[in-house]
Order: sequence, then C-alpha cells, then structure tokens
Amino acid sequence: MQYRTDGTRWIFVFYLALLLWAPVPLGSNRSWAWALLVLWVLLLALAWLAGAIRGKHSYPAVLRDAWPVLLCGLLWLGYVWLQLLPLPVWILQILSPQAAHWHIAAAAPATPRAAPLTLDRYATLEAACKSTAYLTYFALSLILLQTRSRIRLAAYVLIASGVLQALYGALVSLQSAGDVASGTFANRNHYAAYLTMCLSVGIGVLIASLSGEQNQTWRRFVHNLMQWVITPKMALRLGLVVMVIALVLTRSRMGNSSFFSSLLITGGIGLLLAKRATRSMVILLVSLIAIDVFIVGTYFGTKRVVDRIVQTSAETEDRDEVAGYAVHMWEDYPVFGSGLGSFPLVFPRYSEAGTQVAYTHAHNDYLEFGAETGVIGLSLLGLMVLTSFAAALRAQYIRRDPLMRGLSFASMMGILALMIHSSVDFNLQIPANALSFMLMLAFAWISLYHDRAGA
Repeated sequence: MQYRTDGTRWIFVFYLALLLWAPVPLGSNRSWAWALLVLWVLLLALAWLAGAIRGKHSYPAVLRDAWPVLLCGLLWLGYVWLQLLPLPVWILQILSPQAAHWHIAAAAPATPRAAPLTLDRYATLEAACKSTAYLTYFALSLILLQTRSRIRLAAYVLIASGVLQALYGALVSLQSAGDVASGTFANRNHYAAYLTMCLSVGIGVLIASLSGEQNQTWRRFVHNLMQWVITPKMALRLGLVVMVIALVLTRSRMGNSSFFSSLLITGGIGLLLAKRATRSMVILLVSLIAIDVFIVGTYFGTKRVVDRIVQTSAETEDRDEVAGYAVHMWEDYPVFGSGLGSFPLVFPRYSEAGTQVAYTHAHNDYLEFGAETGVIGLSLLGLMVLTSFAAALRAQYIRRDPLMRGLSFASMMGILALMIHSSVDFNLQIPANALSFMLMLAFAWISLYHDRAGA
C-alpha cells in the first residue's frame, strides 16, 4: 500500500518540534514540563487518528512488522495501569503480601475492602501517563517516518538539538572555569546520556554518507576526501566534534565510558557483519576514536574524567549501598513491584540512615524498574529493548541500503550506550531522554523494514 504523507505534514512538523523542545526545560523533568510533553504527544496522536478515520492517512506496513515491540509495549501499559486498579484485599494479599500489609496499616484501625498494587497512587498515575506518551511517540515515529527524506530530517533534527545543547553547555562551562557542562539539564549525567544518543545518530548518518567504493586508489581516495571537506558532511563532522567536547566537559564517568564503549562495540559489529568493510568506514571509525579521544579530549579534559574514574571508591560513593537497599526493596515486591514511580516513597524504609543523602532514585534503572514493577514489568521492558536491538542487528546484516545501515548502526549504538549508562544512573526517568530513546528503538525497526521491496 502506498503511504500518503501529505495529510500528515503539520503533524510531522510538530512531531519534530517536540523532539527539539523536550530537552530544553531541564530535560522536561518538571511537573509542568512533562505534563506539556504528554499532552503534546497525545494531541499529535489524536490528530493522526482523526485523519485516519476520515481516510486521509493509511497505516504503514512497518507498524504491522513491528508487532513484537508494540505488543510488549501494550502489555506494559496495561500492566502499569493495572497497578492503579483497586483489588479486593484478600486477592492483594496473595499477589503482593507486603503491599497489602502497608495498605492495611495505613487504613488502621479499619480494614480496607480494596486497595491497589501500588503504594503511591499519584506517582504511579503520573508514570502511567508518561509511559503512554512514550509508547505513543514510538508508534508515531513508525507512522510518520515513512519516506527517506523524513527519516533523514528526523535524524538531523536530533543531531541539531545535540549540537545546540553542546554549544550552550560547553560555552557556559568554559566561561565559568571549573564548572562542568550540563546544558539545559539539571544533571550533567543525564545531559551526557542525551548527547550520547545524539552522537550515535550523527555517527550513523555519517556512515550512511560514506562512499561504497572498495578498491579505489589512494589518489582517488584523496580526491574524495577533498570533496568531502567542502560538502555538508564536514559540517556534520564538526558538529560531532562539538558534541564530544561537551560530553568530555560534563566530566561524567559513565557518560563518557558508555559512549566510547558503545562506539567500539557497535563499530566492531558493523565491520564484522559487513560483507565487505569499506576503507572509508574503517578510517571514519578510527578517526572518531583517535581524534575525539586523544586530541579533542586531551585538550578539553579527558584526563580529568579518567582521574575521576580512578579516584572513585566506596568511601566517596554510596551508590553501591543504594543498589543494595534497592535489591532488598525488590525482594519484598518480587513479582508485581511496589508501583511504578513509588520509589521515593518506599525506598526510605530500606535505606534509613545508611546513605549520606536522601535518594529519590536508585541510580540504576534496572533495579528501580525491578523494585517498582517486579519481574513482570522489568521483563516486558527488557523484551521491548532486546527485540529492537535484534531488529537493528538484523538490519545491519541483511540491508545494503546505506541509509538503513547507518540508521541501524545509530540505533544499536544508542541502545547500547544508554543500557550501559543506566546501570549506574536513572536516565530513563528523565522524559527528554526517554522520548529520545523511543526514537532509537523506532529507528531499529525502520532500518529493518523500510522499503524492503526496493532493498
């Protein structure tokens, strides 16, 4: 079926505008900002549905092809909203004895007839609204990015957002000697994670633009290189350099480590799966590591990042203790969790005076989602990520379209980077990062299924 995009032009414009806006108000990590984000996404979805009902829009094939991740996402949403549903107390005592205990204690001396799985109704309602918006944005990405021009435009908008964030963060940091870069985010680590995703897309687009010639002479190579310098590709490369500078200036240990680790891993996968690795791709990957790490990084402070990693110890960090307490919390709510978003309310019972500060997040997305949603919720989220990564991996192997290969590279690198970083931070709790991550997942399925007939 031929997909019609004319009727979705303005929907697509506001879709891209949201991508640019989301990181601006402190990563949309304030009540008014995330509420605006949720409303923005739902209005876009309603606008598209209204047109689809009137026959102005058609359903793209990739929406059907991506059924595994959509199914997991819908099950996840149903599960989160189910945590808000009041259940008879005797059923709650079977499903989650600890949750039933605290609901009964809170209602004493009377015994409630019904209570939900969550221990914090408001927080779970807030998290359920966010989750609905994220999955809707993922579906809109599959629906709207159905032409090569739109795919490129969405990628360039995310790159442009990263460059603007990098310029702002780097300039503020360099003007205030000693200050770390944090852009428009409240936390430098979340800023670093956002830059990493933007860098992943930028590198993917750059790979997509490489020459596919294999046995070219060095004279021909130098000629192509000179042409490359005077084309928009050079501007893209300079944009990547600016983002790397800002990333280093964040002094984020895991932010920098996750970027370079994911680049090495994804680059190795790309070269391994390529039937014939082009000289251009090898040189690009080597230059990214050599130039960015040893030249740009040395001048702007890679040594400081390394020193911070070396100096990290149990005496200076208590995140390992927080992780231990979070594990104990999860043990009390193993299957169904304490309710998505309930961590700030429930966790103090386990940490008591064992940590130096009051933690509202576990600084580990895996443990936090596990404690809040149990094995069921964490499994559904894990399946969404794993199936998407597998789709990108398969696209990297079977697709020969340069744009699709670049897109799959960007998706794999972005997913890997955030998964590595999320082991010591709570990036997926930040709306701007979660929204951008949904685009990374969507890129995986688009790279595999877009225009398969012409591949």
